[in-house]
Amino acid sequence: MSVLTGTTDYTWFYIDGQTAKPDSGETLAVQAAATEERLGSVPVSTERDIDDAVAAARRAFDDPQGWAHWEPTRRQEALERFAVALEKRAQETATRVSLQNGMPIWLAQQFEAGFPALLLRYYSGLVAGTPQEETRDGMLGGRARVIREPVGVVGAVVPWNVPQGITFLKLAPALAAGCTVVLKPAPETVLDAMLMAEAALEAELPPGVLNVVPGGRDVGAHLIAHPGVDKVSFTGSTAAGRAIAETCGRLLRPVTLELGGKSAAIVLDDADLSSTIESFFASTLLNNGQICWLGTRVLAPQHRYQEVVDTVSGLAGSLRIGDPLDESTQIGPLVSSRQRDRVESYIAKGKAEGGRLTVGGGRPEAFDRGWFVQPTVFADVDNNHTIAQEEIFGPVLSVIPYGTEDEAVAIANASDFGLGGSVWTADPERGEAVARRVRTGTIGINAYVNEPTAPFGGVKASGMGREMGPEALHSYQVLKTVYLDASA
Repeated sequence: MSVLTGTTDYTWFYIDGQTAKPDSGETLAVQAAATEERLGSVPVSTERDIDDAVAAARRAFDDPQGWAHWEPTRRQEALERFAVALEKRAQETATRVSLQNGMPIWLAQQFEAGFPALLLRYYSGLVAGTPQEETRDGMLGGRARVIREPVGVVGAVVPWNVPQGITFLKLAPALAAGCTVVLKPAPETVLDAMLMAEAALEAELPPGVLNVVPGGRDVGAHLIAHPGVDKVSFTGSTAAGRAIAETCGRLLRPVTLELGGKSAAIVLDDADLSSTIESFFASTLLNNGQICWLGTRVLAPQHRYQEVVDTVSGLAGSLRIGDPLDESTQIGPLVSSRQRDRVESYIAKGKAEGGRLTVGGGRPEAFDRGWFVQPTVFADVDNNHTIAQEEIFGPVLSVIPYGTEDEAVAIANASDFGLGGSVWTADPERGEAVARRVRTGTIGINAYVNEPTAPFGGVKASGMGREMGPEALHSYQVLKTVYLDASA
């Protein structure tokens, strides 16, 4: 097992169940978000490498004795080996992710170290414990057998913000269903993906069942449009998602798109934020603001507006900024210099459009290296302002006033996005009543926690399809109906 001490340089891809030599000699260097130091490198794939990976996945899926035709309990045994191999690497996985994208280590230990194995066990157990076909009596005197079959070869493209957690939102249900997968990780977080490939090697997954091929947008586009791919699963920006949807629509290829968000955290007039401040932090500023479902629009009742602004500003100003590998760090660096530039440009837009900066807005003085931005809060924000409408993907919150409860719901719904959200109140029943009126794919009451057994995804510009829950498994299956001989 590779351990990241000094730098780690890979010279291979994981294709067809083994290490494979890259088509070109080009490499991608990976930097540490907190220090800007070199962490290692991986080869950069070409279209030929993608072709090889898809061909391997195609062979594995089409094999009449292969993965797709195994009994679910046999696949479950193989995925259990994979889960065990991942658990051996759990701490190293968390460390690599924290170094690469700035995720605080305590959070990486939850999202990146433990979640992948949990998902593998959940989905393989779900398939093994659920009949994959049923017989239905007809209305015309016959019967029909309805069979769930794996959809085929899956092209999976994942982002850098929660790289292993999101990878296994795709891999776990796809592999459990009997699909084979070609995975393209994000260039910013490839060292954790290669560690995962090492776990797959140790688990001795059958050749071609899983293939890991790092690369940029060009090879990602090649994978998505590849004639050997049967389904695409993508997590990333709405702009990229629109392009992928166009490609898949033209090809009549099923696609799951988990895209951007600009979620509302609705603070009702009876809320006591001070008593739920940890949950509020986790719902608004977690992972340095680099999560798509965060409630970055804080809606506050007009008669308590300054009180809410003060509470949210106090929270942001009190957060400990530091080394992501330090257990006490609450806010680490952003993933890259480009991402920091993006966030800082939005802070400038917020000021220019009349937002009142109450805390943050700059780079912390204690750090002369790394891509750090202070947790930032804007007051006096109109919902039409740029910072209230566009996804920033950094630790920036906008506090927006409202008059009535109906107005709060209207503001929450006045967004191109609809992915997450939360309602904060002393009355959970009232909170749920408000939550039901918000047009979004997911929403929490006094907290926001992604539950693996429940579907996650968005509406409007936040995407289509669902991950997690049985619904995710179904998206990697197709239905076949066999009309039975009525005379038999």
